[in-house]
Amino acid sequence: MSAPKGIAETLAGQVGEPGWPVWVMERDGVVAGCTTVLTECLSWAFTEAECAEPSLFLASTWTLPAEGARLGHVIARWALDHAARTGRLHVRRGAFHERLARYYCQVQGWTLLREVQRRDRTGYIMSRPAQRQPDLPVRG
Repeated sequence: MSAPKGIAETLAGQVGEPGWPVWVMERDGVVAGCTTVLTECLSWAFTEAECAEPSLFLASTWTLPAEGARLGHVIARWALDHAARTGRLHVRRGAFHERLARYYCQVQGWTLLREVQRRDRTGYIMSRPAQRQPDLPVRG
């Protein structure tokens, strides 16, 4: 799924910004994807109990289109591994597009927790248990 014009530039501008933890994936020396990894859940999307559990929240994930590379899946697996290695119980994420949420759940194994209304849009709120990924093909 390609990013609408301007999103890549916005995300690139966040890299190195204090308080905004953007992780970057390089492939052959080129930025091939990125995601923002927050250590606090969004209170409008998660219950008080869910927010109290140690977790990561993926926001603003973007990848270059790459036939068959599944770069977004690699980023998600990295997050699951990173969360497990740092003592967190879950990785959480949201999407504002039903097709994307369905892909995350049906192909990548996320569980849809709920749908929420946010700024006149439907947000799809998902979670996965943190889990080591010993065969992960990336460092970091």
